Amino acid sequence: MAGHSKWSQIKRKKGALDAKRSKIFTKLIKEITVAAKEGGPDPDGNPRLRLAIQTSKAANMPKDNIERAIKKGEGNDSNYNEVSYEGYATNGVAVFIETLTDNINRTVQNLRTIFNKHNGSLGTNGSLEFIFDRKGVFVVKKNEEFTQDEEAFLLEMIDAGAEEVEFEEEYVTVYCAMEDFGSMQKKVEELNLELESAELQRIPKTTVPVDDNEAVRKILKFIDALEDDDDVQKVYHNLELNEEQLEELEA
Repeated sequence: MAGHSKWSQIKRKKGALDAKRSKIFTKLIKEITVAAKEGGPDPDGNPRLRLAIQTSKAANMPKDNIERAIKKGEGNDSNYNEVSYEGYATNGVAVFIETLTDNINRTVQNLRTIFNKHNGSLGTNGSLEFIFDRKGVFVVKKNEEFTQDEEAFLLEMIDAGAEEVEFEEEYVTVYCAMEDFGSMQKKVEELNLELESAELQRIPKTTVPVDDNEAVRKILKFIDALEDDDDVQKVYHNLELNEEQLEELEA
């Protein structure tokens, strides 16, 4: 999973410089609204909403925006549907897309257009279930208050259900099984750690290396186009990036 973590780290750095803050806020507002509608407006009794609020605060979303989104969900003004789509980019790279949409026909048409433009193929639902595992992924900031001894921290995380812990210079990434997400979230809160993000992700079981750097750039451009669509919440893929390709992206 190290390559996946490295790619996530690069995306974090790029995201900090990204001018598309309004798009990020739009996606987060949708998540808060749906979470409040499904589980109620009280974050203490609604783990999904609590997580969405934490993520929004990490993205520096104004408090008023968060409160309006909760009220919208509480008032059942939301009619978003959670729909996933699966397909392939070029070179056999699998792509899994999660959306929140109030118009499924529009979403399908938009995604089909993006796939066609980038020579990808939109598949049928369930066709990629064997490629991705659903895992809890917690990214913890190692700020000035982070005084955890790595070995002691590792034991705390394993006790809460961690399957893998990766230490980076500024972050610690913790992976756990989907069913252990709640206990891991409680442990992180108990230790008063600063979360950069905490979410259920689809982690590829197998990855596809692509040696042609130009082909890699085209695939990543395709993924960016998918992520740029207003209805798309998250995009997962199983493209394997080697160190040289990662360094080029990081530059």
